[in-house]
Amino acid sequence: MFSAILIDKTDAGLQVALTRLDEAQLPEGDVTIAVEFSTLNYKDGLAITGKGPVVRKYPMVPGIDLAGTVTESSHADWKAGDRVVLNGWGVGEGHWGGLAQKARLKGDWLVPLPHAFTPRQAMAIGTAGYTASLSVEALLAAGVAPGQGEILVTGATGGVGSVAIALLAKAGFTVVAATGKAAEEAYLKALGATSVVDRGELSTPGKPFQKERWAGAIDSVGSTTLANICAATKYGGAVAACGLAGGSDFPSSVMPFILRGVRLLGVDSVMAPKPARIAAWARLARDLDPAALETIATEIPLGEAIAAAAKLMDGTVRGRFVVDVNR
Repeated sequence: MFSAILIDKTDAGLQVALTRLDEAQLPEGDVTIAVEFSTLNYKDGLAITGKGPVVRKYPMVPGIDLAGTVTESSHADWKAGDRVVLNGWGVGEGHWGGLAQKARLKGDWLVPLPHAFTPRQAMAIGTAGYTASLSVEALLAAGVAPGQGEILVTGATGGVGSVAIALLAKAGFTVVAATGKAAEEAYLKALGATSVVDRGELSTPGKPFQKERWAGAIDSVGSTTLANICAATKYGGAVAACGLAGGSDFPSSVMPFILRGVRLLGVDSVMAPKPARIAAWARLARDLDPAALETIATEIPLGEAIAAAAKLMDGTVRGRFVVDVNR
């Protein structure tokens, strides 16, 4: 038997509870993992609170991330004792996820836990930080370089934004953080931001073509914010779009793209191929100061994950919730 958060849908509505499950109930897979830590992402918050259609079948153990140790494997790449990380692949949506003490899944979905990190630190990073690293990789591949000007990071106090700031600063960029939480300016500057702007400046509809300011950006908000960013991006600049916390619409025009050669780079973390995942985790291991993770992370026991998910959806959380599934 093991502990897990379980979401079920009945005639009475959505039921979410901390419960005990039998290992025989685990779904099919060729690797079984003793989970040590998981984390709460925006998508997990949607699933647990029922505020978004994330879960595709019931009952479901949420948690799109996990870090732990392989206990059984029939997959050629993994053996008992290997330490692994999982991000995405529909886990916590269509396949039981990481907010549990045990998981069984496909070995193809796993990557090795980098030696630079403990399982707890890997989950302080989680899908949010891994997405931030993918976004940095996308900007660099597009030719965005430190000497070209300021890089904007939206949703700056969230998991993606916090890690993105730290990675960009380490790479030598001048980083501007956009947030609605003025009291968090010291936190953002400690991560590496050189200045902070109010997110309200970006969330109000603006002209489709604006004064050039940004050499590039990492945006996890979408909607009007993303439109304003593109409108103010410099000639030849690039914007990595990796989230939709502010909405999935994009009320923009083609003008920044055809008159300034601005590039809008879509960043997907869920189905990213393994080489991209390994490269993203390699950058995190190389450039992310483990001490910064202590600033970003708040550790909670598994039993507090349901309440924490509600806080996450309220937008009152700074950084990341790391879930110790064994307490």
